[in-house]
Amino acid sequence: MLLSLVVHTYSLRYWFPATIMLGTAPAYLLSWGVWRLLSSVIPARMYHRLDDRLYSVYQSMVLYFFENYTGVEIVIYGDIPKNKENVIYLSNHQCTVDWIIADMLAIRQSAIGHVRYVLKDGLKWLPLYGWYFSQHGGIYVRRSAKFNERTMKRKLLSQTQSGAQMYLVIFPEGTRYNPDLKNVIADSQAFASKEGLAVLKHTLTPRMKASHIAIETMKDHLDAVYDVTVAYEGTLNASGHRSPAPSMPEFLCKECPRVHIHFDRVDIKEIPSEPVFFRRWLHERFEIKDRLLTEFYESKDSNSKDANKICKFPGKGTPSPLNLSKTLPSAMILGGLTLPLLLTENGRKLYVRTWVYGTLLGWLWVNVFP
Repeated sequence: MLLSLVVHTYSLRYWFPATIMLGTAPAYLLSWGVWRLLSSVIPARMYHRLDDRLYSVYQSMVLYFFENYTGVEIVIYGDIPKNKENVIYLSNHQCTVDWIIADMLAIRQSAIGHVRYVLKDGLKWLPLYGWYFSQHGGIYVRRSAKFNERTMKRKLLSQTQSGAQMYLVIFPEGTRYNPDLKNVIADSQAFASKEGLAVLKHTLTPRMKASHIAIETMKDHLDAVYDVTVAYEGTLNASGHRSPAPSMPEFLCKECPRVHIHFDRVDIKEIPSEPVFFRRWLHERFEIKDRLLTEFYESKDSNSKDANKICKFPGKGTPSPLNLSKTLPSAMILGGLTLPLLLTENGRKLYVRTWVYGTLLGWLWVNVFP
Protein backbone atom coordinates (compact mmCIF):
# COMPACT_ATOMS: atom_id res chain seq x y z
CA MET A 1 0.00 0.00 0.00
CA LEU A 2 2.79 2.40 0.97
CA LEU A 3 4.77 1.52 -2.17
CA SER A 4 1.69 2.13 -4.32
CA LEU A 5 1.22 5.55 -2.71
CA VAL A 6 4.86 6.46 -3.35
CA VAL A 7 4.60 5.42 -7.02
CA HIS A 8 1.34 7.34 -7.42
CA THR A 9 2.83 10.47 -5.82
CA TYR A 10 5.88 10.23 -8.04
CA SER A 11 3.76 9.94 -11.21
CA LEU A 12 1.76 13.00 -10.18
CA ARG A 13 4.94 15.05 -10.32
CA TYR A 14 4.80 14.59 -14.08
CA TRP A 15 1.10 14.22 -14.82
CA PHE A 16 0.04 17.35 -12.97
CA PRO A 17 2.14 19.82 -15.03
CA ALA A 18 1.74 17.77 -18.23
CA THR A 19 -2.05 17.87 -17.90
CA ILE A 20 -2.06 21.64 -17.46
CA MET A 21 0.40 22.34 -20.27
CA LEU A 22 -1.52 20.13 -22.70
CA GLY A 23 -4.93 20.98 -21.30
CA THR A 24 -4.58 24.71 -21.90
CA ALA A 25 -3.63 24.25 -25.56
CA PRO A 26 -7.19 24.48 -27.00
CA ALA A 27 -7.95 27.70 -25.11
CA TYR A 28 -4.67 29.18 -26.28
CA LEU A 29 -5.22 28.16 -29.90
CA LEU A 30 -8.77 29.54 -29.88
CA SER A 31 -7.48 32.88 -28.54
CA TRP A 32 -4.74 32.95 -31.13
CA GLY A 33 -7.23 32.00 -33.88
CA VAL A 34 -9.42 35.00 -33.07
CA TRP A 35 -6.41 37.29 -33.37
CA ARG A 36 -5.34 35.58 -36.61
CA LEU A 37 -8.71 36.30 -38.20
CA LEU A 38 -8.70 39.93 -37.06
CA SER A 39 -5.14 40.41 -38.27
CA SER A 40 -6.04 39.62 -41.88
CA VAL A 41 -6.78 43.32 -42.40
CA ILE A 42 -3.78 44.79 -40.57
CA PRO A 43 -0.04 45.00 -41.45
CA ALA A 44 1.97 41.80 -40.99
CA ARG A 45 4.37 43.60 -38.65
CA MET A 46 1.54 44.30 -36.20
CA TYR A 47 0.33 40.69 -36.40
CA HIS A 48 3.79 39.33 -35.53
CA ARG A 49 4.10 41.62 -32.54
CA LEU A 50 0.94 40.34 -30.88
CA ASP A 51 1.55 36.77 -32.02
CA ASP A 52 4.93 36.92 -30.25
CA ARG A 53 3.23 38.36 -27.20
CA LEU A 54 0.68 35.56 -27.10
CA TYR A 55 3.40 32.97 -27.61
CA SER A 56 5.39 34.42 -24.73
CA VAL A 57 2.38 33.90 -22.45
CA TYR A 58 2.18 30.20 -23.28
CA GLN A 59 5.93 29.57 -23.11
CA SER A 60 6.21 31.47 -19.83
CA MET A 61 3.60 29.10 -18.42
CA VAL A 62 5.71 26.17 -19.64
CA LEU A 63 8.73 27.64 -17.84
CA TYR A 64 6.73 27.95 -14.64
CA PHE A 65 6.68 24.17 -14.54
CA PHE A 66 10.15 23.48 -15.93
CA GLU A 67 11.89 26.01 -13.68
CA ASN A 68 9.83 27.22 -10.73
CA TYR A 69 7.90 23.99 -10.17
CA THR A 70 10.91 21.69 -10.52
CA GLY A 71 13.19 23.99 -8.55
CA VAL A 72 16.05 23.27 -10.97
CA GLU A 73 19.04 25.57 -10.63
CA ILE A 74 20.22 27.22 -13.84
CA VAL A 75 23.94 27.98 -13.88
CA ILE A 76 25.17 30.22 -16.71
CA TYR A 77 28.76 30.57 -17.88
CA GLY A 78 29.30 33.68 -19.99
CA ASP A 79 27.48 36.98 -20.35
CA ILE A 80 24.01 37.02 -21.92
CA PRO A 81 23.29 40.39 -23.58
CA LYS A 82 20.71 42.38 -21.68
CA ASN A 83 19.07 43.69 -24.85
CA LYS A 84 17.07 41.57 -27.30
CA GLU A 85 18.78 40.69 -30.55
CA ASN A 86 17.93 38.91 -33.78
CA VAL A 87 19.93 35.71 -33.47
CA ILE A 88 20.39 32.11 -34.44
CA TYR A 89 20.75 29.84 -31.43
CA LEU A 90 23.02 26.83 -32.03
CA SER A 91 23.21 24.14 -29.36
CA ASN A 92 24.22 20.57 -28.73
CA HIS A 93 21.22 18.22 -28.63
CA GLN A 94 20.69 15.51 -26.02
CA CYS A 95 17.00 15.29 -25.12
CA THR A 96 13.57 16.90 -25.54
CA VAL A 97 14.31 19.28 -22.64
CA ASP A 98 16.85 21.04 -24.89
CA TRP A 99 13.94 22.92 -26.49
CA ILE A 100 13.03 24.33 -23.08
CA ILE A 101 16.61 25.45 -22.41
CA ALA A 102 16.32 27.85 -25.36
CA ASP A 103 13.24 29.35 -23.69
CA MET A 104 15.15 29.63 -20.41
CA LEU A 105 17.78 31.83 -22.02
CA ALA A 106 15.29 33.80 -24.12
CA ILE A 107 13.12 34.78 -21.16
CA ARG A 108 16.19 36.23 -19.46
CA GLN A 109 16.41 38.65 -22.40
CA SER A 110 12.64 39.25 -22.52
CA ALA A 111 12.74 37.55 -25.94
CA ILE A 112 10.78 34.37 -25.30
CA GLY A 113 8.01 35.35 -27.72
CA HIS A 114 10.53 35.55 -30.57
CA VAL A 115 11.68 31.92 -30.24
CA ARG A 116 11.14 29.90 -33.41
CA TYR A 117 12.48 26.47 -34.27
CA VAL A 118 13.97 24.46 -37.09
CA LEU A 119 12.28 21.12 -36.45
CA LYS A 120 12.58 17.64 -37.88
CA ASP A 121 9.74 16.88 -40.26
CA GLY A 122 8.06 14.22 -38.11
CA LEU A 123 7.13 16.77 -35.43
CA LYS A 124 4.56 18.38 -37.73
CA TRP A 125 2.23 15.50 -36.73
CA LEU A 126 2.03 16.68 -33.12
CA PRO A 127 -1.66 17.37 -32.33
CA LEU A 128 -2.36 21.13 -32.49
CA TYR A 129 1.26 22.05 -31.75
CA GLY A 130 2.64 20.76 -35.05
CA TRP A 131 0.51 23.21 -37.00
CA TYR A 132 0.91 26.11 -34.58
CA PHE A 133 4.71 25.90 -34.50
CA SER A 134 4.60 26.29 -38.27
CA GLN A 135 2.29 29.30 -37.97
CA HIS A 136 4.64 30.90 -35.47
CA GLY A 137 7.52 30.67 -37.92
CA GLY A 138 8.83 27.19 -37.24
CA ILE A 139 10.39 25.35 -40.18
CA TYR A 140 10.12 21.59 -40.71
CA VAL A 141 13.08 20.02 -42.47
CA ARG A 142 14.03 16.59 -43.75
CA ARG A 143 17.51 15.16 -43.80
CA SER A 144 19.94 14.64 -46.66
CA ALA A 145 18.54 14.60 -50.21
CA LYS A 146 14.98 15.34 -49.03
CA PHE A 147 16.01 18.67 -47.51
CA ASN A 148 13.93 21.40 -49.17
CA GLU A 149 16.24 24.41 -49.34
CA ARG A 150 13.78 26.55 -51.30
CA THR A 151 10.98 26.12 -48.75
CA MET A 152 13.26 27.04 -45.86
CA LYS A 153 14.53 30.19 -47.60
CA ARG A 154 11.00 31.26 -48.54
CA LYS A 155 9.73 30.92 -45.00
CA LEU A 156 12.68 32.71 -43.45
CA LEU A 157 12.38 35.59 -45.92
CA SER A 158 8.65 35.92 -45.27
CA GLN A 159 9.41 36.30 -41.56
CA THR A 160 12.24 38.78 -41.84
CA GLN A 161 10.59 40.91 -44.54
CA SER A 162 7.52 41.30 -42.34
CA GLY A 163 9.69 42.53 -39.47
CA ALA A 164 9.42 39.48 -37.22
CA GLN A 165 12.06 39.45 -34.50
CA MET A 166 14.07 36.25 -34.69
CA TYR A 167 15.43 33.89 -32.05
CA LEU A 168 15.82 30.89 -34.34
CA VAL A 169 16.76 27.65 -32.57
CA ILE A 170 18.77 25.06 -34.53
CA PHE A 171 20.35 21.81 -33.34
CA PRO A 172 22.99 21.12 -36.01
CA GLU A 173 23.57 17.52 -34.93
CA GLY A 174 20.22 16.65 -36.49
CA THR A 175 19.42 14.04 -33.87
CA ARG A 176 19.96 13.60 -30.15
CA TYR A 177 23.25 12.45 -28.67
CA ASN A 178 22.63 9.44 -26.43
CA PRO A 179 25.74 7.77 -24.93
CA ASP A 180 23.89 4.44 -24.92
CA LEU A 181 23.43 4.48 -28.71
CA LYS A 182 26.94 3.36 -29.59
CA ASN A 183 26.13 2.70 -33.26
CA VAL A 184 24.89 6.26 -33.85
CA ILE A 185 28.00 7.71 -32.23
CA ALA A 186 30.31 5.37 -34.15
CA ASP A 187 28.65 6.28 -37.49
CA SER A 188 28.98 9.97 -36.71
CA GLN A 189 32.64 9.61 -35.80
CA ALA A 190 33.33 7.53 -38.90
CA PHE A 191 31.78 10.23 -41.08
CA ALA A 192 33.95 12.92 -39.46
CA SER A 193 37.07 10.84 -39.96
CA LYS A 194 36.18 10.22 -43.59
CA GLU A 195 35.69 13.95 -44.21
CA GLY A 196 38.97 14.88 -42.53
CA LEU A 197 37.23 16.51 -39.54
CA ALA A 198 38.12 16.19 -35.88
CA VAL A 199 36.36 13.22 -34.25
CA LEU A 200 34.04 14.34 -31.45
CA LYS A 201 33.38 12.31 -28.32
CA HIS A 202 30.53 14.08 -26.49
CA THR A 203 28.58 15.46 -29.45
CA LEU A 204 27.68 14.16 -32.89
CA THR A 205 29.24 15.59 -36.04
CA PRO A 206 27.20 18.72 -36.90
CA ARG A 207 25.35 19.03 -40.21
CA MET A 208 25.78 22.41 -41.83
CA LYS A 209 22.91 22.81 -44.29
CA ALA A 210 20.12 24.25 -42.13
CA SER A 211 22.48 26.54 -40.20
CA HIS A 212 24.18 27.81 -43.35
CA ILE A 213 20.92 28.51 -45.18
CA ALA A 214 19.47 30.30 -42.16
CA ILE A 215 22.50 32.54 -41.68
CA GLU A 216 22.92 33.36 -45.37
CA THR A 217 19.21 34.03 -45.89
CA MET A 218 18.88 36.31 -42.86
CA LYS A 219 22.39 37.76 -42.56
CA ASP A 220 21.15 41.34 -43.06
CA HIS A 221 18.56 40.77 -40.33
CA LEU A 222 20.75 39.03 -37.75
CA ASP A 223 22.96 40.48 -35.03
CA ALA A 224 24.72 37.35 -33.80
CA VAL A 225 24.85 33.61 -33.35
CA TYR A 226 24.42 32.33 -29.80
CA ASP A 227 26.63 29.28 -29.40
CA VAL A 228 25.20 27.36 -26.44
CA THR A 229 26.52 24.22 -24.75
CA VAL A 230 24.26 22.44 -22.26
CA ALA A 231 25.05 19.80 -19.64
CA TYR A 232 22.55 18.25 -17.23
CA GLU A 233 23.85 17.55 -13.76
CA GLY A 234 23.05 14.03 -12.59
CA THR A 235 24.12 12.41 -15.86
CA LEU A 236 27.40 11.03 -14.59
CA ASN A 237 26.75 7.52 -13.33
CA ALA A 238 28.39 5.69 -10.43
CA SER A 239 31.10 4.22 -12.65
CA GLY A 240 32.13 7.67 -13.87
CA HIS A 241 30.57 7.34 -17.33
CA ARG A 242 28.09 9.66 -18.98
CA SER A 243 24.46 8.54 -18.91
CA PRO A 244 21.53 9.80 -21.05
CA ALA A 245 20.16 13.28 -20.43
CA PRO A 246 16.75 13.46 -18.70
CA SER A 247 13.55 13.12 -20.68
CA MET A 248 10.74 15.64 -20.13
CA PRO A 249 8.93 13.34 -17.64
CA GLU A 250 12.16 12.75 -15.71
CA PHE A 251 12.93 16.47 -15.66
CA LEU A 252 9.43 17.33 -14.41
CA CYS A 253 9.82 14.64 -11.75
CA LYS A 254 12.69 16.76 -10.42
CA GLU A 255 15.45 14.30 -11.29
CA CYS A 256 17.79 17.02 -12.58
CA PRO A 257 19.07 19.27 -9.78
CA ARG A 258 21.06 21.65 -11.95
CA VAL A 259 21.51 22.64 -15.62
CA HIS A 260 24.83 24.11 -16.73
CA ILE A 261 24.68 26.42 -19.76
CA HIS A 262 27.81 27.74 -21.44
CA PHE A 263 27.00 30.82 -23.53
CA ASP A 264 29.14 32.39 -26.25
CA ARG A 265 28.02 35.23 -28.51
CA VAL A 266 29.51 35.26 -32.03
CA ASP A 267 29.04 38.43 -34.08
CA ILE A 268 27.40 37.64 -37.41
CA LYS A 269 30.26 39.43 -39.25
CA GLU A 270 32.74 36.85 -37.95
CA ILE A 271 31.01 33.90 -39.63
CA PRO A 272 32.29 32.85 -43.10
CA SER A 273 29.73 32.66 -45.89
CA GLU A 274 31.44 30.24 -48.28
CA PRO A 275 30.06 26.72 -47.64
CA VAL A 276 33.46 25.04 -47.32
CA PHE A 277 34.67 27.61 -44.79
CA PHE A 278 31.35 27.69 -42.97
CA ARG A 279 31.47 23.93 -42.56
CA ARG A 280 34.90 24.20 -40.97
CA TRP A 281 33.74 27.05 -38.73
CA LEU A 282 30.71 25.10 -37.52
CA HIS A 283 32.77 22.00 -36.80
CA GLU A 284 35.27 24.09 -34.87
CA ARG A 285 32.43 25.42 -32.72
CA PHE A 286 31.48 21.83 -31.95
CA GLU A 287 35.09 20.99 -31.15
CA ILE A 288 34.85 23.71 -28.48
CA LYS A 289 31.63 22.14 -27.20
CA ASP A 290 33.30 18.76 -27.10
CA ARG A 291 36.16 20.12 -24.99
CA LEU A 292 33.70 21.79 -22.62
CA LEU A 293 31.71 18.58 -22.21
CA THR A 294 34.90 16.55 -21.77
CA GLU A 295 35.83 18.89 -18.92
CA PHE A 296 32.35 18.47 -17.46
CA TYR A 297 32.20 14.68 -17.64
CA GLU A 298 35.83 13.68 -17.32
CA SER A 299 37.03 15.72 -14.40
CA LYS A 300 39.96 14.26 -12.47
CA ASP A 301 37.57 13.80 -9.57
CA SER A 302 34.86 12.09 -11.63
CA ASN A 303 35.41 8.77 -9.87
CA SER A 304 34.52 10.19 -6.49
CA LYS A 305 31.12 9.49 -4.96
CA ASP A 306 30.22 13.17 -5.21
CA ALA A 307 31.12 13.46 -8.91
CA ASN A 308 27.76 14.98 -9.88
CA LYS A 309 28.26 17.75 -7.35
CA ILE A 310 31.52 18.88 -8.89
CA CYS A 311 30.66 18.55 -12.60
CA LYS A 312 30.95 21.99 -14.13
CA PHE A 313 32.26 23.88 -17.14
CA PRO A 314 35.57 25.78 -16.99
CA GLY A 315 35.29 29.32 -15.68
CA LYS A 316 32.85 30.96 -13.35
CA GLY A 317 29.25 29.77 -13.38
CA THR A 318 26.58 32.13 -12.08
CA PRO A 319 23.25 30.79 -10.73
CA SER A 320 20.37 32.53 -12.50
CA PRO A 321 17.05 32.10 -10.64
CA LEU A 322 13.85 32.92 -12.51
CA ASN A 323 11.42 35.16 -10.66
CA LEU A 324 7.89 33.82 -10.25
CA SER A 325 6.55 37.13 -11.54
CA LYS A 326 7.78 36.16 -15.03
CA THR A 327 5.94 32.84 -15.18
CA LEU A 328 3.09 32.45 -12.66
CA PRO A 329 0.83 35.18 -14.15
CA SER A 330 0.90 33.36 -17.51
CA ALA A 331 -0.11 30.08 -15.85
CA MET A 332 -3.01 31.87 -14.16
CA ILE A 333 -4.11 33.57 -17.41
CA LEU A 334 -4.20 30.31 -19.37
CA GLY A 335 -5.90 28.52 -16.52
CA GLY A 336 -8.50 31.29 -16.43
CA LEU A 337 -9.16 30.90 -20.16
CA THR A 338 -9.46 27.10 -19.93
CA LEU A 339 -11.72 26.68 -16.91
CA PRO A 340 -14.80 28.39 -18.46
CA LEU A 341 -14.58 25.96 -21.38
CA LEU A 342 -14.56 22.95 -19.07
CA LEU A 343 -17.32 24.14 -16.74
CA THR A 344 -20.12 24.33 -19.31
CA GLU A 345 -21.53 21.75 -21.70
CA ASN A 346 -21.08 23.94 -24.78
CA GLY A 347 -17.61 24.86 -23.63
CA ARG A 348 -16.62 21.20 -23.31
CA LYS A 349 -17.94 20.50 -26.80
CA LEU A 350 -15.90 23.39 -28.20
CA TYR A 351 -12.87 22.16 -26.26
CA VAL A 352 -13.08 18.63 -27.69
CA ARG A 353 -13.80 19.86 -31.21
CA THR A 354 -10.78 22.13 -31.06
CA TRP A 355 -8.59 19.15 -30.24
CA VAL A 356 -10.12 16.93 -32.93
CA TYR A 357 -10.79 19.29 -35.83
CA GLY A 358 -7.87 21.57 -35.02
CA THR A 359 -5.51 18.61 -35.18
CA LEU A 360 -6.95 17.22 -38.42
CA LEU A 361 -7.03 20.59 -40.18
CA GLY A 362 -3.54 21.34 -38.87
CA TRP A 363 -2.18 18.10 -40.33
CA LEU A 364 -3.78 18.95 -43.65
CA TRP A 365 -2.38 22.48 -43.61
CA VAL A 366 1.26 21.61 -42.84
CA ASN A 367 1.29 19.00 -45.59
CA VAL A 368 -0.36 21.18 -48.26
CA PHE A 369 1.43 24.41 -47.28
CA PRO A 370 4.86 23.35 -45.93
